[in-house]
Amino acid sequence: MTATLLSPPAVTALQPSVTIVVAPRERFGYTQKSLESIYQHTKIPFELIYVDAGSPKHIQKYLAREAAKRGFTLLRSDQFLSPNQARNLGLSQITTDYVVFIDNDIHVSSGWLEPLLRCAKETNAAAVCPLTCIGKPLHDRIHFAGGEARIFMDVQGEQIWRRLYEKRFLVSRSAAAIKHQLYRRACELVELRCTLVRRDIFEQLGCLDEKLLGTQEDIDFCLSVSRANGQMFCEPASVVTHVPEISYRWSDLGYFMLRWSDMWEVESLMYFQQKWALDMDEYFLQRYRQLGQRRHQTFLYPLLHRLQGNRKVSWLENIVIKLEQWLNQILADRHAKLRHTPIKKLTPTSPSPNHKTVPHKKLHRSVLDSHSHPTQLSQPHLMPH
Repeated sequence: MTATLLSPPAVTALQPSVTIVVAPRERFGYTQKSLESIYQHTKIPFELIYVDAGSPKHIQKYLAREAAKRGFTLLRSDQFLSPNQARNLGLSQITTDYVVFIDNDIHVSSGWLEPLLRCAKETNAAAVCPLTCIGKPLHDRIHFAGGEARIFMDVQGEQIWRRLYEKRFLVSRSAAAIKHQLYRRACELVELRCTLVRRDIFEQLGCLDEKLLGTQEDIDFCLSVSRANGQMFCEPASVVTHVPEISYRWSDLGYFMLRWSDMWEVESLMYFQQKWALDMDEYFLQRYRQLGQRRHQTFLYPLLHRLQGNRKVSWLENIVIKLEQWLNQILADRHAKLRHTPIKKLTPTSPSPNHKTVPHKKLHRSVLDSHSHPTQLSQPHLMPH
């Protein structure tokens, strides 16, 4: 990857120590609300890198306007990227001590960033996640409050099984109702949908694993951090919300279907199992049985309900599911054949340290090296592996 070299801004007392890297999760419809929440509710200086991967024209134009107005760096790919591909693109551009990976459908609360940074500095943590809620009303129902993730040996008679243990804390609880139970705690599992990471940990880990296309990237990162003796914390003084509203616009449908495609999930599960030398057990069998469930629950079953009304027509349901699976395979195959995805970089000549009142600036535009597959073009060049 190549980029235009720009003169760094002068070091001041307000020089940011953290860069926020925004990456697509599964859709684009919440882009504006998410970005606005970051600028409205972040009270300390920060840099921001936005990775825009395959968004529709109106989102692309919106982000270009906001990059010019607010002074953040915009990386644009005309093709869809997996979350880890997008995160690595952002990671390759940062120079600050800390990076926050955040998905483009996260709505942050007031003062969300300071507690994460404070926790990281006080504990020397490699990664710190906030209290993550889900849905509306915002910041109400808990989705993730840290968790446990480890590999253990399960001895059953003469057989020894190498298995994955995973547990998530306080799922679906009311944040207000259990406020007294929310405190900073060490954990073994954070979610990359919103997590602050100490940049130098990547000197030990290398970049995020791009072979994990659609699932297991959070657990893989956490197992790697634990193996490197890094600490992780959940800091509930910081609160954000994942807003999973899915529109029925085609502009959201294409990426959503690829993001949760059977191909991406199967390849990710198989690779994860092999990478960590895990035995095939009920954990993986259950995941394979649930292939396509997210797509079906979000789009297919609501569509069938409208078609069938109050009646359930089994033959129609079977046909629609088979058709969807066939179309999903075509979509995933088509994306897999793409070998070139130019990454366009928009970055201000003099980025503001806090990006609070940045006037319109002249932007430099350069095209990063596009002569490689997406899984290769986003390898960071900031640190050795």
